[in-house]
Amino acid sequence: MQTKKIRPADTYAPLYFLVSLGTGGLVVTFFMWLMHWVPHPGRSVPLFEDIVAAFSSGDLMMRSMIVIALIGIAWFSFQNLRYLAWNLRRYHRWKQTEAYTRLRSTNAETQLLAMPLAMAMSVNVCFMLGMVFVPGLWNVVEYLFPLALLAFLGIGVLALQLLGQFLGRVLVTGGFSCTDNNSFAQAMPAFALAMIGVGLAAPAGLSANRIVAGAGLVFSTFFLIAAALIGGIALILGLRSLLENGANIETAPTFSVFIPLLTILGILSLRQSHGLDEHFALAGSAADRLMLLSQYLSAQLLCLLLAALVLVRLHYFARFLVGREISAGSYALVCPGVALAVMLHFWLNRGLVDAGLIGKFSVSYWIISGLAMLFQFATIWLVATLNRRHFGTTDQ
Repeated sequence: MQTKKIRPADTYAPLYFLVSLGTGGLVVTFFMWLMHWVPHPGRSVPLFEDIVAAFSSGDLMMRSMIVIALIGIAWFSFQNLRYLAWNLRRYHRWKQTEAYTRLRSTNAETQLLAMPLAMAMSVNVCFMLGMVFVPGLWNVVEYLFPLALLAFLGIGVLALQLLGQFLGRVLVTGGFSCTDNNSFAQAMPAFALAMIGVGLAAPAGLSANRIVAGAGLVFSTFFLIAAALIGGIALILGLRSLLENGANIETAPTFSVFIPLLTILGILSLRQSHGLDEHFALAGSAADRLMLLSQYLSAQLLCLLLAALVLVRLHYFARFLVGREISAGSYALVCPGVALAVMLHFWLNRGLVDAGLIGKFSVSYWIISGLAMLFQFATIWLVATLNRRHFGTTDQ
């Protein structure tokens, strides 16, 4: 008798958009190497020309770092776009099934916001690819920023439509189960809106055109406030149900959702601050950035401790990472590792170094950078493990 090869991922769920999101986040972690270790005088971000110059004049360590970073960016960008395309195809077919109809009548409807979340990340990935691999990009970048604003606004409209359908249903006809809300799954819309907001803030921080930068500031502020409000509501509703009902093991990874949310809001705030400085002479000091990033990082560490406490007590890792159980929600664990790696780079370079507390490339500098890289490579291992479990074939 011939056996049929199946994959757990063949039983589709919209949370598989987090596969694309996570690999896109890993692109950002490798871009952090270039952003903070490659000189790029006169610009906020490194470009192809800066990377070539650093490679040409750098020592063996610099060249090795650049090669590894470029390979990492190229590989995980490919994976990001590949899994986004796979998800969009599967999602289109899945919408025709009864599983989609059932999901639209439950609390889990907000999982659909994983689609615009992943799409916004992929737009960011495309910009990083352009900066790193396209010569002369900055000569035409002012034409690209308005297109980027339109792309993110289009994704934002999609996200608001999906969220509006959910809120319209539960606020008019009811049906939201507080008992089943014993997680922070309802923070998914805030995560998606924040990702759109940080994309809109990029022209605010990078464009030399005052109108384009101003538009980025205004639009990104809307999504910043929307994400903060929805995230706060999700936190309160989730805590209330958790204290009464305890945690649901399959949705337990959502305990860590506020870690990436805070990183995105932190980067959004930095981009807005830079744009205000460049175009409106409203500069924030190095001390202001140090305090802002320290506050975000402190909140993230508290969220990490809470998430670790719950996941360990539920034996989540033993059951869903090395055990027999499979859940698409496990991919939510990828985002915190990426977020902490990125936040540590910003906290170190835009906070501690800019404030003069740590010297650039000192021993202390490399200790903190090493911690960021530890989170980065642990996350790469996690992605590889989850992909093997979810996309590897088994006999049936």
